[in-house]
Amino acid sequence: MDVSFEQLKSMVVFAKVVEQGSLSGAAKQIGLSRAVVSYHLKKLEAHLQVKLLNRSTRSISLTEAGRVYYQCCHAIAEQASQANQQIESLKNEPEGLLKITCPVNVGLQLIVPALNAFRGLYPKIELDVKLSDEVENIIKGGFDLAIRGAPLQDSGLQASKLATLPTCICGAPSYFVRKGLPTTPSELSGHDWVIYQQTSPNLNLTKGSRSFSIITTGSVSTNNAAARTAFVEAGHGLARIPLYDALPKINAGRLVRVLEDYQLADINIFAVFPPGTADTKKLRLLITFLKDFFKRQL
Repeated sequence: MDVSFEQLKSMVVFAKVVEQGSLSGAAKQIGLSRAVVSYHLKKLEAHLQVKLLNRSTRSISLTEAGRVYYQCCHAIAEQASQANQQIESLKNEPEGLLKITCPVNVGLQLIVPALNAFRGLYPKIELDVKLSDEVENIIKGGFDLAIRGAPLQDSGLQASKLATLPTCICGAPSYFVRKGLPTTPSELSGHDWVIYQQTSPNLNLTKGSRSFSIITTGSVSTNNAAARTAFVEAGHGLARIPLYDALPKINAGRLVRVLEDYQLADINIFAVFPPGTADTKKLRLLITFLKDFFKRQL
């Protein structure tokens, strides 16, 4: 038996009557008059040649045939509702441009892999990513988001912590052949350092309740974190390096970690953004995604 479009409508009306427990309740929910609802029920029973409902002035109840038929009608109404929800979800899929700035090394090693995964989930979001070790002016540059590992310099900006990165002191095997391996914090001040210009030359270490502080000096300095690590690998001195960057090179034998039983300050990575921009769906999604991504990776 073929099903007409009119019968499909009557089937949905029948399901709503059963669920609401009355013709009036169904009429109110669907937006039809009670008379139209009654018409659909009568037409449906006439078409099927079977009684679906026992109706009185005060109540309705399903017949045996009505109970069987209701299950099918309910499933059709549910599928139609789910189809509408899926379309709404597609209409609300986040899209548009996100302009991002972040330091070069952390960008290449952490942020870009995270953004690759993010784009896989949200392909309609466009990305404009600027990698620079210079601190960009977020407002003037029109950035939606900046990745930073230092205290905020821009007034009026907001920040959300993304991750905490442990650090370690490293040097190349060739450097230690020439200069020897430091075994105490006091020996560090006599060593050459590759200076990373974006951080303070003061180095603080702790062990239990004891703390130590030295000033790092050296003949090689750079504003780029990747260059810093490359200079250290080449044997030009020691440096405090994020563990995510140092560990693969330590495992490969290109770097040696020293004073492992002393604690160094961690690097906190922040998402920094102009006030109000975190209210946009695409930026909220990205910040949440980055936090979850770093929890799994670091």
